[in-house]
Amino acid sequence: MKNRGSDSALLRGLSRYLDPRRLERLAAARIGVAGAGGLGSQAALMLARSGLRSFRIADFDCVDASNLGRQAYFPEDIGCAKVDALARHIRRLDSGCVVEALRLTLREGNAATVFDGCTAVIEALDSAPAKAMLYAALADGSRPYVGASGIAGWGGPPLTSRRLKENVFLVGDFVSDIADLPPLAPRVIQAAAMQADIILSLILGTGENHAHP
Repeated sequence: MKNRGSDSALLRGLSRYLDPRRLERLAAARIGVAGAGGLGSQAALMLARSGLRSFRIADFDCVDASNLGRQAYFPEDIGCAKVDALARHIRRLDSGCVVEALRLTLREGNAATVFDGCTAVIEALDSAPAKAMLYAALADGSRPYVGASGIAGWGGPPLTSRRLKENVFLVGDFVSDIADLPPLAPRVIQAAAMQADIILSLILGTGENHAHP
């Protein structure tokens, strides 16, 4: 299978580090992103920078000034739907990327359908009830599911990853809560990077000196 946009600057650069077989495996995956805030926007862009080419991103919200401190948006995005702004940034990075931007609220009745056909799903929702709903709808082991819990504040307990089931992973410090501590860029982006790295390890396999997540 030929990579879409195989002459893109990003893919030319990645080909220095990743062989064609790995690039094809990345191009064949479709990643679902539930929530386009701090975790979802940052993880999606990191995966795009790593060679992923297909995304389905669902979020109901618009970019606000309060998002700029930790989310992958800029002042000119304020007022735009997050999914549209994020799709624009991913395509600016690589115009060959396919981004399905779904502006909607994820609910018990639609979550499974929204992410049908995705290779893996990143949970990047804000509230505990929303996280629990998505977990119940999608974390059945049929495809990788990577969630997050505890990413607020600064310093504090180290962020780690847990494998809850064969295909279910969770990252965070599992303690902090944004109701008590502000969500700031370093820990939010660190958690997003951990989610993206788990997705990469599942698609490409782990490196010689890396343990499986």
